[in-house]
Amino acid sequence: MNNEQLVQLRHDHVSRGVGVMCDFHAARAENAELWDIDGNRYIDFAAGIAVLNTGHRHPKLLEAIRAQLERFTHTAYQIVPYAGYAELASKITARAHGDFAKKAAFFTTGAEAVENAIKVARIATKRSAVIAFRGAFHGRTALTLALTGKTAPYKIGTGALPGDIYRAPFPNALHGVSVDDSISALEQLFKCDVEPSRVAAIIFEPVQGEGGFYAAPQEFVARIRAICDQHGIVMIADEVQSGFARTGKFFAMQHFAQAADITTFAKSLAGGMPLSGIVGRAELMDAPIPGALGGTYAGNPLAIASAQAVIEVIEEEQLLARADALGSGLRERLATIQRRHPQLKDVRGLGSMVAAEFFDLEGKPDAALATRIQQTALSRGLLLLTCGVHANVIRFLYPLTIQDEVFSEALDLLEASIDASI
Repeated sequence: MNNEQLVQLRHDHVSRGVGVMCDFHAARAENAELWDIDGNRYIDFAAGIAVLNTGHRHPKLLEAIRAQLERFTHTAYQIVPYAGYAELASKITARAHGDFAKKAAFFTTGAEAVENAIKVARIATKRSAVIAFRGAFHGRTALTLALTGKTAPYKIGTGALPGDIYRAPFPNALHGVSVDDSISALEQLFKCDVEPSRVAAIIFEPVQGEGGFYAAPQEFVARIRAICDQHGIVMIADEVQSGFARTGKFFAMQHFAQAADITTFAKSLAGGMPLSGIVGRAELMDAPIPGALGGTYAGNPLAIASAQAVIEVIEEEQLLARADALGSGLRERLATIQRRHPQLKDVRGLGSMVAAEFFDLEGKPDAALATRIQQTALSRGLLLLTCGVHANVIRFLYPLTIQDEVFSEALDLLEASIDASI
């Protein structure tokens, strides 16, 4: 079947609720390049929504998955355990931020990791309330939708969501929200909505993902940590999108002096295989009774094997330094473009978690321009994703293993697409 026939097949048989960006279908991919079934080539700066930090089909990952495939594909870890699960847990606990004893658990999706982090915090504290932030994205399940601070398209028509969730503004200088504003709003929640002694957790993204790639200010993280310590609240860092070398650190929280009590992770953890997890203080992670955590496919052995290979690739190919180098090159090119086009209002990012935000000439967020640039780039063979509460941000999620010549080609395509769209 060709692309046109497959598009019709999708319209006829796939739920409209599954949004699809491209009207072509993948045939094969290698590192940072993808070809559709009609033979057209694309440079992939979307990477399956931040899943492919180690690229498409990295040989080390393929080798690890094949080797595991020859042994067994599934037992359910909580029925018949296997070595890889505990081995991966030891590697994650050794690399997570914080000078304290840690334990880990694995699941399947990012939303599942967030749900279990909240569960652990509630069990450990014997409290129920949770505070999240505007602009956050934590998932599409009922609880994670309640935590998510962006309405469209995720919450439209869903009706009532789980309660005892409270929200404060995330600091964002570009949009007029200071750290003082955020902390003041948090204190107002304590005065008007929920007493701190009833709050189990405060959850935030060290770099907001879907919300627009805004990095949390150092002062904000320090003050959240102090509030959590004062009131016995569990501090949860959602690193589903920011983890595994994307920001130039193994976890983005390593950019901060303070450590979270629990960290969620997924996406690039297993290089395209479905795997997520949480890591945190040992005493918190041991609060649930046996059987409270897990899942039929949680910690699938094929995904576990792939994740162990991901960690090897990050270290052997020095992807932390690579993320910094690529991100610096991208920000320099965007700064050059910005001098010609004031509509490119802001260029920001930690490592290779880089964003470009667009405003119109009247100083308002310009979603139409961001979409136009994305579509122009797509027509020229470059896959880009937009994000942000105002949908006016282009985020860059290329594999950190991308070849220099392909990266340079992509930056030329990006610059030409912006020039053609403004």
